[in-house]
Amino acid sequence: MISVLMVVAAYLIGSISFAVVTSHLFGIADPRTYGSKNPGATNVLRSGNKKAAIATLIGDAAKGWLAVWLAIHFADRLDVGDITIALVALAVFLGHLWPIFFRFVGGKGVATALGVLLGLNLWLGLATLVTWLAVAFAFRYSSLAALIAALFAPFYYGLLFGFDAQLGAVAVMSALLLYRHSQNIGNLLAGKESRIGSKSAAAKGAKK
Repeated sequence: MISVLMVVAAYLIGSISFAVVTSHLFGIADPRTYGSKNPGATNVLRSGNKKAAIATLIGDAAKGWLAVWLAIHFADRLDVGDITIALVALAVFLGHLWPIFFRFVGGKGVATALGVLLGLNLWLGLATLVTWLAVAFAFRYSSLAALIAALFAPFYYGLLFGFDAQLGAVAVMSALLLYRHSQNIGNLLAGKESRIGSKSAAAKGAKK
């Protein structure tokens, strides 16, 4: 029962969409109404409000980290094992993708996945982050950076810790990240993908 409660709590934490909340607080348009219509930091950046984008990035990453950190921190006290921790990691990520508070319409999960990886292990998260930054800096495509980082994350985990339940969770997250970026893959192949920092005209409107 404790494991079930932890997984449900993680899903609810993940369901908090910081892109929507932050945009409301900063008085800018709902990110679901412009650009890629994705409630994530990259799309919020298209509004031209860098502070809102940074706040979104931090919030989405922090919720992933917090859920996993709490599960690991209280694992011994609550007598739960690696499988529960893996399920918590996956649940908070799924909450971001399909949030119950926002009619199950969520983001693509890049920042939350990073938070989960940092929660599982600092070096795992940093290795994945460096991969994202290197690709993003070289090509200026957030989606391409996310795709490559997602492919490398399970490899990094296996290299550091071998095969276990948490590797399974990381692999599932990576597969879902690829799935959520299917449209971006098509845009990249067609040369239509927006670069990091490009603005959307629709985002210049007032808060909706």
